Amino acid sequence: MSAMLDSGWARGISLLAALTLMLLVTLLPRGLTAEDGSAISHGVLALIMWGMSAGFVHGVGFVPRNRILRVLLGPVVAWLLMAVGLIFYVQYFAR
Repeated sequence: MSAMLDSGWARGISLLAALTLMLLVTLLPRGLTAEDGSAISHGVLALIMWGMSAGFVHGVGFVPRNRILRVLLGPVVAWLLMAVGLIFYVQYFAR
């Protein structure tokens, strides 16, 4: 499974998702709001930013030597946390 997640297509998905999320957060920050229009918690926002950062790390091909960092900045964590952010935007656009 590790070889499959280190392939070019997986890195491309990570980089594309991180770029998309970066543009959304920069150009349309209102998408990261709750249904009533209030801001999301800083903890959730930190997780979304962590996922975006991990997406960039994986997308450009960097592989940390430390096992813990390799997991924390790996594609599975990146994709899960970026999906949280993208869910907020899907809900925002569906309103």
